[in-house]
Amino acid sequence: MFGDSLSAGLGMPRERAWPALLEARLAQRHYPYRVVNASISGETTSGGVTRLPEALAKFKPAIVILELGANDGLRGLAINEMRSNLDTMIRQSRARRVKVLLIGIRLPPNYGGDYTRKFADSYAELGRRYKTALLPFLFEGFAENRDAFQEDGLHPTAAIQPLMLDNVWRVLSPLLSKP
Repeated sequence: MFGDSLSAGLGMPRERAWPALLEARLAQRHYPYRVVNASISGETTSGGVTRLPEALAKFKPAIVILELGANDGLRGLAINEMRSNLDTMIRQSRARRVKVLLIGIRLPPNYGGDYTRKFADSYAELGRRYKTALLPFLFEGFAENRDAFQEDGLHPTAAIQPLMLDNVWRVLSPLLSKP
């Protein structure tokens, strides 16, 4: 798991965040995987590009779940740079024969229609280009529910983490080797 605060479990005990719930689900269903959550709150795609090669070498994953870009968008960074960084991380993973699940995020509308559309489209474009597994929007099914988020309005609550896991599971489960 390679992400930002949305996967690091900001504002809650790490064991309540959806990656920890994923590890529990995998164990419960007897899948031969363990989850290494290498997510860092505040991480950007440029930080991810820097850290990923070492993580790939150290952990030798079968699958990389890549959930980055939200902090790039919230900072208004160039979309081309974000997309290029994600592209590089997908290629780095594939060069090691690692499957990739790319998780998209959407920005609040106050960033402007053109920027938010191009931002979201970046994930779909990369998914098509590399024919990689794609979850277009991590917050699908609850993004409009204010009660689903902590007081900052950006980070989902611990209670919503199982829904995030269900969103990820729909796309991840076809990539898993059967138990």
